[in-house]
Amino acid sequence: MPTLTGISPVLLVADLDRAVEFFRERLGFDCHLYGEPPNFATAVRDDATILLAVGDATRIVPNWRIVENMWDAYIRVDDVDAVYAELQERGAPIDYELYNAPHGFREFGTQDPDGHDIAIGQRLS
Repeated sequence: MPTLTGISPVLLVADLDRAVEFFRERLGFDCHLYGEPPNFATAVRDDATILLAVGDATRIVPNWRIVENMWDAYIRVDDVDAVYAELQERGAPIDYELYNAPHGFREFGTQDPDGHDIAIGQRLS
């Protein structure tokens, strides 16, 4: 049977430059823009990839606006405490503080400029 090798959520953004700056400066991702003028970007850090596509600002609806406390992306890491400290140093907004969630992950959340909730978590042993 073939092996699935990854998944990349696509986030619609109103301003690609603003989104790229957030992912690059606040979250430490390497970003590449595509199109002329740019209307799409990849944000990559280690094995995590998030795709950013320009959308109509009036129609961008983060998941938490439809389902309370629902993320738009969940990034799994091997040391969530270290990532939490790093993102605080980078000035990333913390949407919810680091805690042990009932679903078996230690996690926290940040929110991008378009309101997408991005959870970052590590599976508890």
